[in-house]
Amino acid sequence: MGFWELLLLGIGLSMDAFAVSVCKGLAMQRADGKTALVCGAWFGFFQALMPVIGFFLGRIFADAIEAVDHWVAFGLLSFVGLNMIKEALEEGESKADSDLSPKAMLPLAVATSIDALAVGVSLAMTAEVSIWTAVLLIGVTTFLLSAAGAAVGGIFGRKYEKKAEIFGGVTLILLGLKILLENMGVL
Repeated sequence: MGFWELLLLGIGLSMDAFAVSVCKGLAMQRADGKTALVCGAWFGFFQALMPVIGFFLGRIFADAIEAVDHWVAFGLLSFVGLNMIKEALEEGESKADSDLSPKAMLPLAVATSIDALAVGVSLAMTAEVSIWTAVLLIGVTTFLLSAAGAAVGGIFGRKYEKKAEIFGGVTLILLGLKILLENMGVL
């Protein structure tokens, strides 16, 4: 995966965190710089941490599934992407409130980064991927988008929350399909 593909991966993964950050900003009386930094830091850190864990777990099992690694990567990315789309289309309450305490932010940060764990496993099966470049792009992208989401949450509200999650899901599915088609010799 090249820089642009990894950047797209980071954008796709960050859409859940972006949507939650928009809701955090919306829930505040006034979303300030502190709200943006807190959201960006929590979500960016966990989105960067989880692929590292997944990557090293994937490396442990890589030899056992080498013949089907592209199918595993495609399956994991598609599963995560379809789940994001499904959650975006479900009716329900907002994912966030105005609480920025560790007690409130930790579960949100972990919940929005579980998909990054699965992506880390798929990165372990992809040839020529620098995990550290991927992690840096994923973490920085998520930090920036989450901070921006919190900052503009009060302005745009929930109008773009579902669209952002759908965009993220579609992006992950397309990246999985690209990995599959490249390994099958189609691309």
